[in-house]
Amino acid sequence: MSRAKQSTSLTLGAFSPSVPLRVCRRLGLLDAYGLTVAEEPVASSPAQFRALLDGRVDAVLTSPDNVLAYRFTAGNPLGETADVRIVSAVDRGLGLGLYAHPALHLPTPSRPVTAGVDVPGSGFAFGLYTLMEHVGLREYRVEAMGSTPRRLEALLAGRCEVTMLNAGNELIAEDRGMVRLAGLAEVCGPYLGTVLAAKGPDLVAARALAGALREACDRILAGTADALVLEEAGAALGLTDPPARRYLRRLKDPLEGLIPGGAVDQGALRTVLGLRLRHLPDEGLEGALDPARGLIEV
Repeated sequence: MSRAKQSTSLTLGAFSPSVPLRVCRRLGLLDAYGLTVAEEPVASSPAQFRALLDGRVDAVLTSPDNVLAYRFTAGNPLGETADVRIVSAVDRGLGLGLYAHPALHLPTPSRPVTAGVDVPGSGFAFGLYTLMEHVGLREYRVEAMGSTPRRLEALLAGRCEVTMLNAGNELIAEDRGMVRLAGLAEVCGPYLGTVLAAKGPDLVAARALAGALREACDRILAGTADALVLEEAGAALGLTDPPARRYLRRLKDPLEGLIPGGAVDQGALRTVLGLRLRHLPDEGLEGALDPARGLIEV
């Protein structure tokens, strides 16, 4: 494997702090690949891709649905497309599920439910619509509330009654009494939760980061980085010991956890595309998974 010989700085846009990235740094893998990586928190998927398209971030940890939208569909929130590509798969959703405030009267609320989403036409929103239908919540109004940590805050404060949570945010919700109604991987699996994506054609630094992350994820899955994961889950996500250990188990879960080797599962990607087409039919996505259309960097 060819690795970068000179130090390269890379800014990574992410919704939630990335524990795998922090473990990657602690293991010395960023140094080994000649990288200095700074995380830039983003408020929403449109803000994340605005930063990517403008060059303010060099790569993003994001839903593959966002890459589909900003590569192929001019009807995305920014109204423009670009040569954005999936460089590596990261995880299968990390507990992504539909969470409800305990004040919500289930199973038959007396009024429409307030559902918090990143933006209405995004991958997690499509998952939310599907899971709400699955559990019988058919009357709801949608409010855009931004990234997963922001939606967690909104749910805890009662500003929304249901939302989609994952990546440690769902564990905080559970500890605060929120109710898990359904998991996306169980209902719609196989599912692809997070990918590393970047804008072409110059993807040298993104490929190097993908290599470092793959090695870190493989070590986490092998159980040789447990102590680091627990430390970083506490520092980055604010998880105390019991939920941090649940987070570690989730990283290793074959249904929802990290993806060995970073390979993009075509079946899981078809699930993501199918959810989008189910809720927002778009002719621009015909043949989107054809390798010749360049969605996945090879």
